[in-house]
Amino acid sequence: MKFSRHYLGLALALVLGTTLRFWNLDFKPLWLDEVITALFTLGRSYNDVPLDVVFPLNRLEQIFTFNPASSCGEIARTLAMQSTHPPLFFCLMQAWVGKLSTHHSALTTELRSLPALFGVGAIASVYWLNRVAFSPKAGLMAAALMAVSPFGVYISQEARHYTLPVMMITLSLSALIQIQQDLQRQQLRSIVWLSWVAFNTIGLYVHYFFILALLAQLAIVLVFVYNAKIKSFRLRLLVFAFWLLPFFFFIPWLPVLLGHFGRPETSWVPPPENIAPLYQTLAAWLLMVIALPVENQPLWIAIPVSLLMLVFGSWLVRQVFPGVRQLWRNSATHLATLTLGIFILFVLLEFFAIVYLLGKDITIAPRYNFVYYPAICALLGASLVSRGAEERGKSGNYLSAITHHQFPIPTVLLVGTIGCIFVVHNWAFQKPYNPQQVAQDMLLGKPDAPLMVVMGYDDSQDIALGLSFALAIHKFNSNKCNITAEACPKFAFFNRSSGYDSVWQNLSQLPTPSTLPLNLWVVAPGLRRRDYPPQLGLSEQTSCTIDPEEYHRIGIPYQLYRCQ
Repeated sequence: MKFSRHYLGLALALVLGTTLRFWNLDFKPLWLDEVITALFTLGRSYNDVPLDVVFPLNRLEQIFTFNPASSCGEIARTLAMQSTHPPLFFCLMQAWVGKLSTHHSALTTELRSLPALFGVGAIASVYWLNRVAFSPKAGLMAAALMAVSPFGVYISQEARHYTLPVMMITLSLSALIQIQQDLQRQQLRSIVWLSWVAFNTIGLYVHYFFILALLAQLAIVLVFVYNAKIKSFRLRLLVFAFWLLPFFFFIPWLPVLLGHFGRPETSWVPPPENIAPLYQTLAAWLLMVIALPVENQPLWIAIPVSLLMLVFGSWLVRQVFPGVRQLWRNSATHLATLTLGIFILFVLLEFFAIVYLLGKDITIAPRYNFVYYPAICALLGASLVSRGAEERGKSGNYLSAITHHQFPIPTVLLVGTIGCIFVVHNWAFQKPYNPQQVAQDMLLGKPDAPLMVVMGYDDSQDIALGLSFALAIHKFNSNKCNITAEACPKFAFFNRSSGYDSVWQNLSQLPTPSTLPLNLWVVAPGLRRRDYPPQLGLSEQTSCTIDPEEYHRIGIPYQLYRCQ
């Protein structure tokens, strides 16, 4: 009966995790990074985007249509020239979308469904990690925590390469702990080592940040080999030889990685501001267990909700700390606790080295914390089980322990589930630059008038951002393209590398619009509000006047002009 209840609990965790990850999967529009995924996955590139011309938004259906002639090799070559990512995830996505390819309207679901599946796989993986490291109960608790983690749901609903490396990191940590257990017995099982090499090699070809996870595992190996007093020189040599194998298998892509350093696609990461990276990291930890509506809320909502999240986080730390201390003192769980603790600590040191030595504040993007996220879930799950066992020992009854006011498991799972509901309904972890809100703003003013959007671009990031806005507008307004060509919203990218005067010049040389009045929105990255001209010429016969009431800024500014 215990066996049945245990696996029933695991099945419920997987079902709940799957439901939360696939719920409202297409509700949020694709944002900048996901547009990049879409282009490369579909076998396209920035060369397929029309630049310096006006095009109707139904042209997007051609751009974002699967190219059956594309191959993994072609995608890898495109990534090497036009992006800063390794190729494996995009090749897997290309095969996935190729199998599912139905219609342009289903693109968002198709792109996000594979990362969501990897997110479910990560739940099963963290169960195995804690089962190997601590106990089956600890494995079940870690799986439940990851299933209802708002951060876990957030990265699972991103058409990006975060959940696959999370799964690989979790599996590699499981293999590493098995290796440590074997080395304590002065033995080495080839199948375990080869699995560890495979997991890490796959991870390196999925995301460059996986290098941080692999270096952290080196720190663990060094500490363990030193403390375990392994006398066999041959065994030590084999340990370090196996550790180097993932790097060896990564050599074919190494020249591309070196070429990706310093590319303009990474210029968006700002330098650190004093101690901001510290509290941004703490906020990221908090978002792994609780996420309430704070973004874009009025202060009278944002302040008390933020305080409530901080209170919950403080309470959880007080509940978890005794469990961690018990795990540390227990000889059966000390090694696994030390391993996960060193892993988290070393990855954090690497993060702060990037922040303060390289001047890149990667802590502003919570998604990058995926590197140590599975270790956090594993330790949290094991500590809660350890604390529950302590309470059960005091009360002598399992049910009494669960209902005890100091036993936090039901509370943590309930709060996490509520946070996931906010995530899937776009109340938390809103998409950067919020394409949905931008599209709604542009479609509100005089919705019967034709719409044209002009965006100044300087690099590929600007193009991807503009495409995310165009896709959101097309999603809300695609029916107009089916009526007449004149009614279909128009979009244009104009080069701003030499300044916005060239953008205004290009506007003045456009043909006279066939239908007036016209709503013209100008999206101008880097332009200040006062630098928008009061009037713009749209062809020689049309004048566009700025509407001072329709200036918006969500990361970048966009201003409405009314053309007569």
